[in-house]
Amino acid sequence: MSKKVVYFICNNKGINGHVSKDVLEVLKKKNLEETDIVFDGYKVLKYIDSNKNTFYFAETNQPICYCYNELLDDMNKYFSDSDMSGMVTWHEGASAPPNVLTVHSLGDVNEGIYGPTNVRCMHNLLYAYERNRIKYGLDDYSVVTEATHWSGCYDDSKKAKLLVKFPVPMVDIEIGSDPSSWENETAVNALTDTLFEVFNDDDMKIHNILCVGGMHFDPDFAKAVFTTWNDGKDTFGVTHIIANQWLVTGDYTGDHGVEYMDNAIKAIGDVEAITYHDNTKGCYKDVIRALGTKYNIPVFKHQKLRKPEELELKK
Repeated sequence: MSKKVVYFICNNKGINGHVSKDVLEVLKKKNLEETDIVFDGYKVLKYIDSNKNTFYFAETNQPICYCYNELLDDMNKYFSDSDMSGMVTWHEGASAPPNVLTVHSLGDVNEGIYGPTNVRCMHNLLYAYERNRIKYGLDDYSVVTEATHWSGCYDDSKKAKLLVKFPVPMVDIEIGSDPSSWENETAVNALTDTLFEVFNDDDMKIHNILCVGGMHFDPDFAKAVFTTWNDGKDTFGVTHIIANQWLVTGDYTGDHGVEYMDNAIKAIGDVEAITYHDNTKGCYKDVIRALGTKYNIPVFKHQKLRKPEELELKK
């Protein structure tokens, strides 16, 4: 069955269109079809692959996360039947690692709001990003996950509720974390190629897990994405990651914590286990164990991700 994806791509570097502006320029050199859809004042571009999957490229004047209020109606009007969506963007941060190619899920973790996920498509993007990293010789770059967050919420928690009003799973697809990486043409080409591989399913069985604790860019959860077992037939599906900092600021304790973390599980769907970083405080472990009991799924420390063949995941 054919599928659809829409990518929202900012065309204005002056309004934080780092990376996306350059990706858009590369896309416009490809054999894309101009549609009759006008979104944010621009004609949406389209590509249909050999499997009849449709790829929409929606140009915007600012990152889509900044203008949900203005564009949400048109997002739903034109793209609500999509299987997947993504925002092409940049990453930065005072303590962020250099030279990263990253895909992350969306949510305002402090408010317990988690966007819907498509675990298979996120898996496909991460694996494609790694293939393209190697293809383009980006030896000093790494493909990593980030903790769940949404660039558009800032200090306005009301805006984050808009995330669930667009029913299509969405991720951010980024290059980071400083200007030298944003301007790297080779990295831009790797990202651009990756966009077309979101539906390139492999034969791997994906075991969905919720990751809790650790750092924003936690290396153990990033490694889990590319951990395989059973002769490469099985892997972990990593989407929502609740970093330690959000456990604290979101007060993930007691019944409140159970409710918020349960929202993450429901957004992922069919979760087979919860894994937590071993430095997670006891009050949060209590919440994790309560949810493990509720869903009858195993709960284990992150070190066990290194030996997945020894785990007894929910069938």
